[in-house]
Amino acid sequence: MNSTTSHQGVRDNCGIFGIFAPSHPELALVTANAMGALQHRGQESAGICVTDGTDLTFQKGMGFVSQVFDDKDISSLNSLKGVAAIGHTRYSTEGLSVVQNAHPIEMFDARNNATVAIAHNGTIVGATQLRAELEEQGCEFTTQTDTEAFGRALLAHAGSWEQRFSAVMEKVTAAYSLVFLTPTSVMAVRDPFGIRPLCVGVLQHQGQQRYVVASESCAFNRIDAQFLHEVAPGELITLDKNGLHSVQVATPQPASCVFEQIYLAHEYSSLERELVRSFRVKTGEELARVQPVEADVVLCVPDSALFQAVGYSRESEIPQAGGIVKNLNVARTFISPEQRTREFGAQSKYDVRKDLVKGKRVIVVDDSIVRGTTIPYIVILLKQAGAKEIHIRVASPPVRYSCHLGVNISTREELIANKFDDIESLRAEFGVDSLAYLSVEALMRVVGEGKTRCTGCFTGNYPC
Repeated sequence: MNSTTSHQGVRDNCGIFGIFAPSHPELALVTANAMGALQHRGQESAGICVTDGTDLTFQKGMGFVSQVFDDKDISSLNSLKGVAAIGHTRYSTEGLSVVQNAHPIEMFDARNNATVAIAHNGTIVGATQLRAELEEQGCEFTTQTDTEAFGRALLAHAGSWEQRFSAVMEKVTAAYSLVFLTPTSVMAVRDPFGIRPLCVGVLQHQGQQRYVVASESCAFNRIDAQFLHEVAPGELITLDKNGLHSVQVATPQPASCVFEQIYLAHEYSSLERELVRSFRVKTGEELARVQPVEADVVLCVPDSALFQAVGYSRESEIPQAGGIVKNLNVARTFISPEQRTREFGAQSKYDVRKDLVKGKRVIVVDDSIVRGTTIPYIVILLKQAGAKEIHIRVASPPVRYSCHLGVNISTREELIANKFDDIESLRAEFGVDSLAYLSVEALMRVVGEGKTRCTGCFTGNYPC
């Protein structure tokens, strides 16, 4: 897989982007800017692939987008007279975090005698078996990624690209959103469950409409593109000289990841026809209704729980204050691959304003607690600042199960809610006056009646 997120050590897949815009003088710059807006989805490596209509040119490296692409790199790519491009920012869950596994991945399509490229967000379920089957057929791999297994499977099939995608997606049902670049087109597809997000936008250039695809609509804000709609589960989007084409290549079984709305996605993105920040405010309001407590002030774990705290404060009518301050020079602890590194980051990541908490009963609202790295240190800081009472309220259910569909929760043993028999024991571990979560039932009330989501990390029930 390819990934980013939770401040508790969780990271989600990757960010992907694609654009078809012949004669655009800054094709690579547009791609890099869009990827920068998706940086929260992956911070290990970044890459761009540009086609001039015949040949593909790759540029990729380790680090943030701004570290991988300087002005010289962008100028070089822009000079290619590009027709289309795809971009990727990665967090690894399948394949080591090395430049050889950075996306986009180059492959050769023997049937069309052309180089192609693929970039992916998610985790391909059954990739190990798929890879073994392809290797038995004589297929040679150049990376350790599950992404390449999907791409090689596409190339192994005959027929049109629609037929190829349909054949592979019938066998590989989850969990992926991906972009695919040929010399003359960009294709984007979302798995039949729609577990990872993918959307379409339009960019005006020289009086013409140029189409773009991205993991999240927040990427469109950065490049002055208009958000059109989300890609449907099982839908294949093609961008080429004839515009935008869409075909359903797999039967949709919608079950998008609810953790995207809770934490992983950017607050200014639109998911499932709703702004992410609006959804988070609603979870905070619901949390206040079902888990009330008398207190003097509402605080949030910055910055991920800001909108949940707004909702809790609004519904409870308890004033909100910025009593917990984030040190801006410390990187997000979820990007640290080792637990000891995460713990050190958590210790140095926050400060508490004593003037806002001393002698007060405080409610700390968090979006989720996964590994439990951050909360213990915030509690220590609050006690040192003289807080009279500390009440933790979490705007999601306890995370007790692994995720096999694109988030780096690989074992139940690393999940703090799974280590304790009940919430009271966990409350005692944290050393707070009370601890309460939003229930799965309450969360689904916020999602809305009749809508389905993957809640596997909370319930152990997965859509596939």
